[in-house]
Amino acid sequence: MLNMYKVFIVDDEPFIIEGLYDILDWASFGLEIVGHAENGRQALEALASIPADLLITDISMPVMGGLSLIAEARKLHQELKVIILSGFNEFDYLKEGMKLGIENYLLKPINVEELESTLRNTVEKMNSMKSSELYGAFDKQILKDNTLYRWLTGQIGEAEFRERADLLGLDFEQPYLIAAVIRAKGETTEVLNRIDEELSKSEGITSFRDVDGDLVWIGGMQHWTEGKKSFTKLLERVSEEIAQLNVPVQIGIGSVVRLPEEASLSYKQAKKTLEYFMVYPDRIILDYGNLEGSSEGGDRGLSIHWEEYGKLILARDLEGLERKIKEDFLKMQGMEGVRPEDLRNAGLELVIRFKMELEQIKHTDESDIFKIGLTNVRNSGTFDDLVASLQSVAEATVSSLLQDVKNPVVSQVLSYIHNHYADELSLKTLGAQYHIHPVYLGQLFHKETGESFAEYINKYRIEKAKEQLKNTNLKVHEIARNVGYWETGYFYKQFRKYVGISPTDYKSLG
Repeated sequence: MLNMYKVFIVDDEPFIIEGLYDILDWASFGLEIVGHAENGRQALEALASIPADLLITDISMPVMGGLSLIAEARKLHQELKVIILSGFNEFDYLKEGMKLGIENYLLKPINVEELESTLRNTVEKMNSMKSSELYGAFDKQILKDNTLYRWLTGQIGEAEFRERADLLGLDFEQPYLIAAVIRAKGETTEVLNRIDEELSKSEGITSFRDVDGDLVWIGGMQHWTEGKKSFTKLLERVSEEIAQLNVPVQIGIGSVVRLPEEASLSYKQAKKTLEYFMVYPDRIILDYGNLEGSSEGGDRGLSIHWEEYGKLILARDLEGLERKIKEDFLKMQGMEGVRPEDLRNAGLELVIRFKMELEQIKHTDESDIFKIGLTNVRNSGTFDDLVASLQSVAEATVSSLLQDVKNPVVSQVLSYIHNHYADELSLKTLGAQYHIHPVYLGQLFHKETGESFAEYINKYRIEKAKEQLKNTNLKVHEIARNVGYWETGYFYKQFRKYVGISPTDYKSLG
């Protein structure tokens, strides 16, 4: 069951407090507002008896200002997360806020998308691991982690990122970037700190922890080939030293990308590469570029068109998945010169893709289902065994999703979204249609699917847009409207957020 974290709001303008209550479906983020106050002193008195996980506070207030409140509130709730609001972009306040370990500094009038993004990241941190493990002290590292994570997931504008990067002393003026994600199993803090110590000896590399607790290295570089070679050598040297500690470490490397437009792509690839350690458990380092070459079957033309599988999984269509698996692998079997190991490798790729799709929908680790599937695929002695093993993975995936959607209203809403995704959809209109309060519907939807209503619709629409970009000659703005986006600029933003590149670049991939 998802945690419900407690929020306390402080602002000397009542309409700001009222607006914050109404502007969001807080429950869909796993949050509930437990109180509010009009100045720091009132807030501190209330927080003495009200447990809170997140404080959202104005800076300039009578009696006691926001910075004093944060410092005093931390004495009551040591791991309290904080978001600062301000009517002014005041550099001194921002510097003080960094020292106190804030999650973000938001300017009024509040940008709802930035607030949602900040809340989502904050909740993911609280869900992923204990704050004491993620951060040993409340210092500017928190703001650095937040800023870099939002940048590499397409949740922060370039101008805002540049401003934050200058403040934090981050240098990304080079033309190219590469990202690596490092994950240690078991007691991770000491091992990852040791790895980070090695990093500090190298120039041009920045590190941060993402919301999963993984250590991320970002390398800026002047030269594509030489930069990648030096970065990889550094990782290999560090992995050899860490291997002597007998602690299992996995390192995924993304591609070299151009700055600033492709910043998020390398990180996304590095995270995806970590999934392939299920296939290659004896390796320490995996490079996304090498995986892509092998998983698509090289010159043999073995390719899995994942978009169709993703759509069938979202629709919980087991029959369609089983049919698609058989059709695709029969087609591969009939290719000239195909070998049994080629079919098995394609099967392993498909299992990993199922795992990633399910975890993206549910935000939970379902590794056990897929470990069994990988073992069965590796051990399949005949073509029929291979297909049966893959169909079992499909059945387990759909069963996992169906177990989570027990509420009949949510099932009806999902069905409606899948059939009317291009229409204007909101909790308010669907709540009226199914005779349920929109706030309660939002809570149910999040509980049953693991995603907010808005996130689910955006992701589904983007999947539909990807299909049309690949399979039609329609212009980008036409496709945007076809899937429910009337503002092309907003469509571009959402597409980059979920895919990592622009719709135009995606279409040109062929």
